[in-house]
Amino acid sequence: MVSSASQVRHSETRGSIDGILAVTKHDMGRVNDLILSMAGSRVDLIPEIANHLISSGGKRLRPMLTIASALAHGYEAGDGHVKLAACVEFMHTATLLHDDVVDESDLRRGKSTARTIWGNQASVLVGDYLLGQAFKMMVEVGSMTALGILSDASAVIAEGEVWQLAAAKKMTTSEADYLAVVDAKTAALFSAAAEVGPVIAGAGEAEREAMRRYGRSLGIAFQLVDDVLDYGGVAADLGKNTGDDFREGKITLPVILAYAKGDEAEKAFWRAAMEEGRNDDDALAEATKLLHRHGALAATTDRARAFGAEAYGAAETLAPSPVREALLDVVEFCIDRIR
Repeated sequence: MVSSASQVRHSETRGSIDGILAVTKHDMGRVNDLILSMAGSRVDLIPEIANHLISSGGKRLRPMLTIASALAHGYEAGDGHVKLAACVEFMHTATLLHDDVVDESDLRRGKSTARTIWGNQASVLVGDYLLGQAFKMMVEVGSMTALGILSDASAVIAEGEVWQLAAAKKMTTSEADYLAVVDAKTAALFSAAAEVGPVIAGAGEAEREAMRRYGRSLGIAFQLVDDVLDYGGVAADLGKNTGDDFREGKITLPVILAYAKGDEAEKAFWRAAMEEGRNDDDALAEATKLLHRHGALAATTDRARAFGAEAYGAAETLAPSPVREALLDVVEFCIDRIR
């Protein structure tokens, strides 16, 4: 389980994001209004595409982390946390638009992706527009430190995207390489989202480090749980169809672990499926069987719980408050999705 304290909590109730929804409700209303305003443009196609994804039902966990981490450190100076939360959501949305083009994805959260409706070029360009709007809001906040954190994250995310593209469909990908990509592609934005809260609240380096560690560890755990759910989860929890990673030839941690333990025939199966595109429904069923045979899903779950423990421990350093409890609950929620 996530930690000794967490084991008690697990025995009583499943993790939930209800707490963070409650403590951020007022400010997230302002964030949502700002998002809709900043997604506007005299070019009709921009708000049309942006709103298609923004209104598609995502949990908006990342901007909630920014609001919650600011509140946890006593921020009450203005609307900087609202603007930075909107920045985080725009960065995330832009990444999704770009990801769907790179991955040639047809569905996102049960809806047709922007690329299938408006084309790849429009999707990429609107993603770029949202990134521009995000940086505009960062400058308006007036914190060079926060600007540095989020701009660094933007560069790291892009680097992770290229790294993943270079490693795509290669069964030689190691666990260390894969986790490095996850650290860049997913955890970097979680980490930045959590760290800018104490920054604008005027907290010290120790508080920033705790939130940075919380966000990073939560982000890695979140992705590893998604890796497990792709081979048996619920589409609504994933924001995509189960099995999509396999069909797209994405080499995730469960595949890496199963491949390492497989015999020559099994290794040949994985190479055919992931490198040569032999990944129909029958192949997916065989892949799932091999993942269970070698304990790859359980091992990935254990790794997710370990990162969850790190996130939990970081949040426990906060002063007791409803916000701290909400941040702890988010860790529980992340891991509990596997159930």
